[in-house]
Amino acid sequence: MAAHQHSPDSSSEECTVLEAPPTKDTCPQHGGKVSDYCLPCTRALCGECVPEHSEHPRVPIGEALEQHRRALEAGMRAAHDRLPQISAAAVVVGEMVQQLTNQRAAIEEDILSSFEDLHKQLDVRKSVLLMELEVTFGLKHKVLQSQLESLQQGEGAVSSACTRAEEVLATEACAGNLEVELDLKGKLEELARRGLSCQPEENDQLDLVLETDGLRKWIHNLGTIVTTSAVASQSEAMGAGLEQSIVGLLSSVTIVTRDKSGGACKSGNAILSAEVFTPDGSIVDGEILDHKNGTYEFVYVLPKEGDFSLALRLYDQHIKGSPFKLSVGTSQISPSTTTPSNSAANATPSTGSSEGAKRRGKSPGQKKKGSKRASSALGTPRRKTQNPIEDDLIFRIGTKGRNKGEFTNLQGVAAAASGSILIADSNNQCVQVFSSQGEFKSRFGVRGRSPGQLQRPTGVAVHASGDIIIADYDNKWVSIFSSDGKFKAKLGSGRLMGPKGVSVDHEGHVIVVDNKACTVFIFQLSGKLITKFGSRGNGDKQFAGPHFAAVNKNNEIIVTDFHNHSVKVFTPEGELLLKFGSNGEGNGQFNAPTGVAVDTNGNIIVADWGNSRIQVFDGSGSFLSYINTSADPLYGPQGLALTQDGHVVVADSGNHCFKVYRYLQ
Repeated sequence: MAAHQHSPDSSSEECTVLEAPPTKDTCPQHGGKVSDYCLPCTRALCGECVPEHSEHPRVPIGEALEQHRRALEAGMRAAHDRLPQISAAAVVVGEMVQQLTNQRAAIEEDILSSFEDLHKQLDVRKSVLLMELEVTFGLKHKVLQSQLESLQQGEGAVSSACTRAEEVLATEACAGNLEVELDLKGKLEELARRGLSCQPEENDQLDLVLETDGLRKWIHNLGTIVTTSAVASQSEAMGAGLEQSIVGLLSSVTIVTRDKSGGACKSGNAILSAEVFTPDGSIVDGEILDHKNGTYEFVYVLPKEGDFSLALRLYDQHIKGSPFKLSVGTSQISPSTTTPSNSAANATPSTGSSEGAKRRGKSPGQKKKGSKRASSALGTPRRKTQNPIEDDLIFRIGTKGRNKGEFTNLQGVAAAASGSILIADSNNQCVQVFSSQGEFKSRFGVRGRSPGQLQRPTGVAVHASGDIIIADYDNKWVSIFSSDGKFKAKLGSGRLMGPKGVSVDHEGHVIVVDNKACTVFIFQLSGKLITKFGSRGNGDKQFAGPHFAAVNKNNEIIVTDFHNHSVKVFTPEGELLLKFGSNGEGNGQFNAPTGVAVDTNGNIIVADWGNSRIQVFDGSGSFLSYINTSADPLYGPQGLALTQDGHVVVADSGNHCFKVYRYLQ
């Protein structure tokens, strides 16, 4: 409808006619009311538009609007449904950004600290060389300068006497000069006889040998930043180990890492983790081998039949298809050997598998059988060794469960000066505290939203200050709690990859055994890194899945090297002092050692996980005896500690309890 408006400058009755603006239901081209909708052209049509679209399929505008509104609502719902996934991904990526930033800061600190130390060493060496130069120069200069002064004095005396003689000889000889000439003659004869050294008494060599070419090359290659472009969403696993596994036999899975575009990565050093979950919820560990070409191999041995689950994670994210379902059966063995069920129960991987992979005993009234290695299941009788020390079980505490005083895959053990016993209850994500008599006192770190919640506590130690030190494997840091279980701080964040065991040395430093990085870190309680040593490998100064550590009276660090089946002793600076043990089940041999403690006499007590026993060695690594555990056999012992009253407390992981034994030092 047209609108009328009077002009303010006009005194007449004439008015100007203005067109009303088009409404939402009018055609923007013709101004007519919209009636139809052209489907191919996706536009509303008025009566004048219709002839132009007569050949096109059309629908009434109301129907089109309803269809579009329904489509818009569906799109909104689809987009809204993605929000939780996007938000979760943003949290994960945000955490990775923070972790990356933390690691950058930690590496930057390492670089600055390392090069500062190198600068200090260079400055010290420079000072030593300059001092050595001054001393050497001074000694040689003193000899030559003294000789020079002596020669110069002799030269002056001879020259002066000769000049005087020439003057006398230039005059006419007379009796009056006879006495003077005789004195001058005697002086000249004396000067001629004077024993001046005319050969150099020193040499003038003073050179510098400074072989910098090798040092420059070494500096040029000093340090490297290690990373890969591998992402979990593109990486994949393959191999017979994903299809069918045989009880007691080695299974293998190959992991191929790929970048975000699906291209194969060509370098190693990616952070992979692999866990096999048994039907009862315990975890079987294996070993990951890095081929350094972007591919990896996970090898493991399963202890019994059943349906297992294999989780393969790259940088804490599941790779394609993970977790995988595994079907585990028995191999065909002769009737003369043990039955398949016994074989399943007793097989133990030579590479060292899970903390909780040992089979529990049968009914409560039956006596449990001791754990055997895979060779025992294949008909080789196990040699029994008599224990010369008559130690015995005092008590055992715990069953499998999630309540107070119950455990699921307990790991580290510590004994406080107060007499309390602390247990790292790994799968229950807490630390439980008991009296020296085994009475439950408290627990803390239970997963929740409070600061200091634990994800997978594996190691526990008590500081001289009373603070409780806990290695949190999945959080990749060490948490510090007060003696009453209040969270105080964390250390090692951004540096640690998988802390397993912790200990405290005599200077109050925190020793952390990083199982995944195969490195031992030493921190101040404030979190400052003092030093670190070790890398992955089979060398004397290398580790393959190290587990726990203890400190002797000399402040030396004793580390159990799980997959290398040995125990190693280091100085606080990381120099190897002693290595003992080999793979086997004889005296002094190990099948994956775990917990370790040192008594007041310096004897070393070691939990032998695969052989399900506790061995005792002297300070030089010579085998002494066993702790007698025959009355209630161990199944996969983990952490181990000595109580204030001289007893041995051990985490019996496979039996979901801890045990206290008499120990005669």
